[in-house]
Amino acid sequence: MFIWLFHRISGVTLIILFGIKILTSYFLFTKDQKPDWALSLHRHPVLDVLILVLFTFHSIYGLRTVAIDLGYRKEKLLFWVANIAAGIISVALIILYFRFS
Repeated sequence: MFIWLFHRISGVTLIILFGIKILTSYFLFTKDQKPDWALSLHRHPVLDVLILVLFTFHSIYGLRTVAIDLGYRKEKLLFWVANIAAGIISVALIILYFRFS
């Protein structure tokens, strides 16, 4: 039940966060004066890390759902494997993000 709820909430949250990124980039591409709020929101590291973590867990949980739909029955093992894999990938992406930004 947790994964089902998290998958739905993370999907809606990702739509909102990507919408914020698209909206702020629209304001930053104008030729005139760029608004300070758009620049600070577009380059906010908390939003970027949240997008990385939510995207990783959302995609891994989606792959888990596909595996269960295809007939894999060890759901408890798959739960832990998905969480560990998503955690490791998230940590690696966060390290890369802060190293190259």
